[in-house]
Amino acid sequence: MIATFRRLAIASLLLPFALSASAAQINTTLPKNVQQALSAHKLPGDALSLVVLPLTGPGTPTYINADVPLNPASTMKLVTTYAALELLGPTHKWHTEFYADGPVRDGVLDGNLYLKGGGDPKLNMERLWLLMRDLRANGVREVRGDLVLDRSHFMQPQLPTFNDDGGDSSKPFLVEPDSLLINLKAMRFIARAEPGKVQVSVEPPIAGMTIDNQVKALPAGACPDWPDVRYNLIPQQSGYSMVVTGKLPAGCSAQSYIAPLDHQTYAAGAVRAMWQELGGSIQGQDRLGSVPRQARMLVRAFSPDTVEIIRDINKFSNNTMARQLFLSIGRQYRNGADADDAQAAYRAVRQWMARKGIDAQHLVMENGSGLSRVERISAREMAEMLKAAWHSPYAAEFIASMPLVAMDGTMRKRLRRTPLVGEAHIKTGTLNTVRAIAGFSRDQNGNTWAVVAILNHSRPWGASSILDQVLVDLYRQPKLSGTAQR
Repeated sequence: MIATFRRLAIASLLLPFALSASAAQINTTLPKNVQQALSAHKLPGDALSLVVLPLTGPGTPTYINADVPLNPASTMKLVTTYAALELLGPTHKWHTEFYADGPVRDGVLDGNLYLKGGGDPKLNMERLWLLMRDLRANGVREVRGDLVLDRSHFMQPQLPTFNDDGGDSSKPFLVEPDSLLINLKAMRFIARAEPGKVQVSVEPPIAGMTIDNQVKALPAGACPDWPDVRYNLIPQQSGYSMVVTGKLPAGCSAQSYIAPLDHQTYAAGAVRAMWQELGGSIQGQDRLGSVPRQARMLVRAFSPDTVEIIRDINKFSNNTMARQLFLSIGRQYRNGADADDAQAAYRAVRQWMARKGIDAQHLVMENGSGLSRVERISAREMAEMLKAAWHSPYAAEFIASMPLVAMDGTMRKRLRRTPLVGEAHIKTGTLNTVRAIAGFSRDQNGNTWAVVAILNHSRPWGASSILDQVLVDLYRQPKLSGTAQR
């Protein structure tokens, strides 16, 4: 009997250690189907870093190549957007303002009109139009002085231009951030072919830019998948000429989004064209400058809040808006030791992660969008950040900003014929040497996991299917007894 009690006593002492060892159990082996997918694409196992963490319910964490610093491509936007939710706040808004340095009498501003940018990531044409309507409603019709653009809000970093390997710097996803970012600096050109002629239009209209339409109309025929219509911006003595060339069959149309103008030219041209449409005029020149202290504010427009901004960024992987948000963090937390707002944002994000107990020793942020050859993070660091986000008061807002698998955003066409439809919120990342996913996914028991899978390789072609297999295998967790069928 004494021996029996002794064994029970020892067992009771060892039980907590046994439970602790069980709780600490981790998986370091790739799922078989993922291994096979890697082999099928002739990719080595060390090309993939994978971390999967259970957030609700039972489950074994997976850590594979978890501490390798990798280029995360656009999954870096998750770091920027979650940091913005907590560092700027979910209700943070940006503002854009018009000022005058002279009196307004009988609709005439006898002075200069200043447009001061506040770093708004979503100052589209509709909101600019409403702001200028407000300016007209406040009695301004004619401006005798100059249109002065104040772009001093950000301390702009001098970063190298991203090389997208395509040699076309006018692609909209390459637009850089700016204190006065209007309509993401994008222009939409539409060419419509009618019998004997081709019409070319542009939205928004830009004052000082003319269209030289040289597109040839062809007889009616099958509309090409890739229409032969090209755009070439030519500087003129006063303004620009957009030379449009190519050919288009009658009855067909071609639509192109490009960003060929610099921020100053685009902003001034958009304002002037819109002001003219509203019946106003500006007599002076366009120039850069700061709002003088004695100037008075005429009208102000507020942006959507952080929650709406991060939804646009993550759902559609908007690089320019992400970079704008990153600089906004820097602007908020800038100190005298920071060379620019990108450096300030990087410092603020690292300190924020440290306060959360995340050892982000591998984190490197250049612009916060993932459109970079130098940005780095490990899968463990990204997963730990997602775990912290799950427990954040703003978890719902953060999760809802990510694409729903097989339903919207950059995941809308993936995993459509699987049980994962609508079961995961996943941010994607793609560069020529990167394929990545990160976010939250549920298994067939209804439990939620944080998942990060980053693949870096010189030839990652077809690797998105490997990452999809990660999500499929995660969904197929062993069925728990008593779990209802879904």
